[in-house]
Amino acid sequence: SQSVFWDIKLYDMVHYGHSNQLRQAKAMGDYLIVGVHTDAEISKHKGPPVFTQEERYKMVRAIKWVDKIVEGAPYVTTLETLDKYNCDFCVHGDDITLTVDGKDTYEEVKREGRYRECKRTQGVSTTDLVGRMLLMTKAHHSNMDNPDYQQHTDNFGKGPKGHSPWTGVSQFLQTSQKIIQFASGTEPQPGDTIIYVAGAFDLFHIGHVDFLEMVYKQAERPYVIVGLHFDQEVNRYKGKNYPIMNIHERTLSVLACRYVSEVVIGAPYAVGKDLLDHFKVDLVCHGKTEVFPDKDGSDPYAEPRKRGVFRTINSGNNLTTDDIVQRIIENRLQFEARNQKKEAKEMAVIEAMKRKEQQDQSEAAAQAAH
Repeated sequence: SQSVFWDIKLYDMVHYGHSNQLRQAKAMGDYLIVGVHTDAEISKHKGPPVFTQEERYKMVRAIKWVDKIVEGAPYVTTLETLDKYNCDFCVHGDDITLTVDGKDTYEEVKREGRYRECKRTQGVSTTDLVGRMLLMTKAHHSNMDNPDYQQHTDNFGKGPKGHSPWTGVSQFLQTSQKIIQFASGTEPQPGDTIIYVAGAFDLFHIGHVDFLEMVYKQAERPYVIVGLHFDQEVNRYKGKNYPIMNIHERTLSVLACRYVSEVVIGAPYAVGKDLLDHFKVDLVCHGKTEVFPDKDGSDPYAEPRKRGVFRTINSGNNLTTDDIVQRIIENRLQFEARNQKKEAKEMAVIEAMKRKEQQDQSEAAAQAAH
């Protein structure tokens, strides 16, 4: 059996792009160990992280393809690291990772043939998500005529020239294949307690993880179904530019969580008779956040309350998507400085690669002429 090591360079958020890479890494072996860095390590190489190491450890642990995490993994994955955790090889995305002094982080393991690569997820990057957050003007999805917002949606997939291909903004395209890859594919078994929760689960974060973990603990054999509201519905009760992630992105984010068995893509806002009967729901849970009334002013949880199957869960974590956005926006100036630096570094690498290619070609031509 093969053990795979993945070193995850997280400094701001864990998103479904990371989850997708972890899924691919797991598929290359049988056991996936993920190295997560301390705050100090990340600050040294990248600038201060938005989430504490404890939050990041918890987020990564919640991704269902992860078998084990190494807290405080060294920033550079060495052969020593691989041997220490009995890993056959390490896997990384196909983006460039450089240390502070501009060296390839994976030089040593590549030399020894203990390096594998997996594809980056088209259509999502932290830089892009941060860009979307910075558009938190009062523009609603419904009045798309706000010039900033228009500008933003138009920019999708059209990276301005001179942009590093790794940091440019692109559009995520949902496919049924991707959903199948992320889905658990398990049906509820006799004796399972079917628990239903509903919400936006936008920018899937540590607050969501704590809530879902608590929901999962409500039963001996839980089967947790998450109902996701369509974008327009979310915008109705959240306002501003919410949701930051569209329904397709939110679907994958939630499916990647180990506490979730199934997702309803575009759940009705009112948790009604039909839904409860269809899924044979035993328990409906909601967190401590405010329950917004439905369009007609009614309580969306009236039916589960009437049946006596409604439960309010206190996860002890009151972090909301708003808080996350605030945290990230406060960090925005550092981010922008960091991204400019990263882009300059990547462009320099690309230039160097091009030069080397041209040099190799002219040398080959010279050789051929002899």
